[in-house]
Amino acid sequence: MVPAPEAVSVNIDDDLDLDTAVIVALGCNDKGVWASCREALEAALARFRSEGIDVVARSSWWASQAWPDPNDPPFLNGVVLVRTAHDPHALMAALGRIEAAFGRRRGAVNAPRTLDLDLIAYGREQVDCEGLILPHPRAADRLFVMGPLAEIAPGWRHPVLGETSAALAGRTTVGIDARAVT
Repeated sequence: MVPAPEAVSVNIDDDLDLDTAVIVALGCNDKGVWASCREALEAALARFRSEGIDVVARSSWWASQAWPDPNDPPFLNGVVLVRTAHDPHALMAALGRIEAAFGRRRGAVNAPRTLDLDLIAYGREQVDCEGLILPHPRAADRLFVMGPLAEIAPGWRHPVLGETSAALAGRTTVGIDARAVT
């Protein structure tokens, strides 16, 4: 069993309702033109605002081996809670534009990537249309998503499973080597 992550100060607005939270996961294991994956992820976060996405809270960065091939470069991941006027499809398009600006090329599944932005949840919405599935169908199984989310919103409840991010982080099956690094 993975130990529960320590709480971090995230300065979430008092009026943030976790039932309406929009959650985005970030990942990188190919630094591209950046000095490091950390630098690439920080630059990606800085770009969110220009796409109409305001970061409300962010986790620590978490390091883990690549999955499913641990011979690929290791990953750096994190999670943010955001506010946006975009609907889920428009938000996905905005995240795709940011990925493209960072040199993301879609090829082989699970190949190293300069930037991976996943929409994990959009409030309590459950969607399966036009290439968008919400909540993210595999997020609950990944420690590199649930661990960072449990840091900033341990009481967030999965819209389908009904379990908190803290509980899910304790029983993930993928990326179980993931650990907070800052």
